[in-house]
Amino acid sequence: MGPHPAVAAIRLAVRRVLHDVLTEFHRHDGPGRPAAEARRTAPASAAPRYAEAGTAGSRPRTAALTERPAAPLVLVACSGGADSMALASALAFEARKLDVRAGGITVDHNLQSGSGLRAAEVVTRLAAMDLDPVEAVAVHVGREGGPEAAARDARYAALDAAAERHGAAAVLLGHTRDDQAETVLLGLARGSGIRSLSGMAAASGPAGRYRRPFLQLDRQTARKACLVQSIPVWDDPHNIDPAYTRSRLRHEGLPALEKALGKGVVEALARTAQLSRDDADALDTWAAEAELAVRDETGQLECAKLYVLPSAVRRRVLRRAVIEAGAPAGSLFARHLEEVDRLITGWRGQRAINLPGRVEARRQGGRLVIRQS
Repeated sequence: MGPHPAVAAIRLAVRRVLHDVLTEFHRHDGPGRPAAEARRTAPASAAPRYAEAGTAGSRPRTAALTERPAAPLVLVACSGGADSMALASALAFEARKLDVRAGGITVDHNLQSGSGLRAAEVVTRLAAMDLDPVEAVAVHVGREGGPEAAARDARYAALDAAAERHGAAAVLLGHTRDDQAETVLLGLARGSGIRSLSGMAAASGPAGRYRRPFLQLDRQTARKACLVQSIPVWDDPHNIDPAYTRSRLRHEGLPALEKALGKGVVEALARTAQLSRDDADALDTWAAEAELAVRDETGQLECAKLYVLPSAVRRRVLRRAVIEAGAPAGSLFARHLEEVDRLITGWRGQRAINLPGRVEARRQGGRLVIRQS
């Protein structure tokens, strides 16, 4: 008898991602290449760790270090919740059948009493799955952008550092189709553009570091997989705290939509995300090509050439230029780009536009000059 359907589904999703990682690893790190040579050896056994972000402290399980064949390391980011524990179990199972090393990272945000103990428990559970290395990383969560955004920024910074420290080829994240639907609705509520409505990509980050195998699976599938495998899970109280926007959307907003519109809202939103992503990718490619054609021989943007571009393409060109000048991407909103766009389409002798990051945009001699003040 084969595994439970939920277990089979999560394993298949992870297997597909691991095959992609292996293909890319061997394509880019073939025999004789320096980058590959630097990863020819790795500890046969590494210790579970508990460290401050960016540091490494450990309690070795064994002092022996032996050479092992070259193989990509794939880490799972695990909070201890059902989604990430299901992901960790599938990674541990599939990695044993493939030429892949599997490890795990849990991030302690220090936002709840006992978070350190919870992180230590997750490390123990990951180590019991024979993931190696496993590590808990403590971070400090700031306040910029609100509590949810600040926690996310701290978490990804810690995961980036861990991936670099261990030389990981990929980091798996447990976002499900339900998370994707919530992300689309949050983007819609903010009045964001099509890129925001495209939700989370299956691969993102530096060189596609972050992989999301479960975007086509619902949250209940992951929870069921944990249940039938007797995998203990931790339910984060923040996920039901109405103080958090995503929590309200999850427990109030989406159920209300399903009551009004019928079942299938989550699936429809996930499809919308993929369609929006395809459109956004095409427009980004168009904008990158158009940008070369709208600059003069000195590299300045020519207003007349910008004017004839379709609005969606022109604003992408402007956004790229503003970010290149030093504006933080996360602080650049649609209203900023609308003001800059009016320097092209509604020129009435306006003054310079002040943008995040002390960036200034002004029209001068038929050129759009964007620079830090």
